[in-house]
Amino acid sequence: MVAFAANAALRASTAMSALDKIWIVALTVLAMEGVAWAVHRFVMHGWGWAWHESHHRPRTGAFEKNDLFAVVFAGLAILLFTLGRYGWPPLWWIGLGMTLYGLLYALAHDALVHRRIPGLPVPKRGYLLRLFEAHHLHHAVHSKAGAVSFGFLIARDPAHLRKLLAERRARPQAAPIKQQA
Repeated sequence: MVAFAANAALRASTAMSALDKIWIVALTVLAMEGVAWAVHRFVMHGWGWAWHESHHRPRTGAFEKNDLFAVVFAGLAILLFTLGRYGWPPLWWIGLGMTLYGLLYALAHDALVHRRIPGLPVPKRGYLLRLFEAHHLHHAVHSKAGAVSFGFLIARDPAHLRKLLAERRARPQAAPIKQQA
């Protein structure tokens, strides 16, 4: 039965044109920035803060608890590769797009911005400098609330992000609710 499903998936995959596959991969890479923004904003700075908080603190070793998110995303990509191979073939190409996004993320975020590969130069100009500055402004906040710039590969203008941070810091904090005796 598994061999039959594998053969059917392979036949369906070969029916897809090369252009179809390229489009699926490219659109997935683009869509992943939106997915990553939403996960970063609402999961990592929400109920997933127990893992992500380690990323907003000085790293004490080669790994941090936040790296578990990469393991989860890798598991999802592996699942897509498997379902694409033995089920619906476009899922394989979506898994490839997700994996390529993960590679771009690792190079831009982990290697360049957070210096996890020693010896890389700090960007001096252009888009890489914008990305570098935007992410460092994200790390100006050490709590799960109040941060700016949740994207990883698409970065807003650092001047705008500085203004947002200043506005958030100037806002008075809500007064605590008094308990009635």
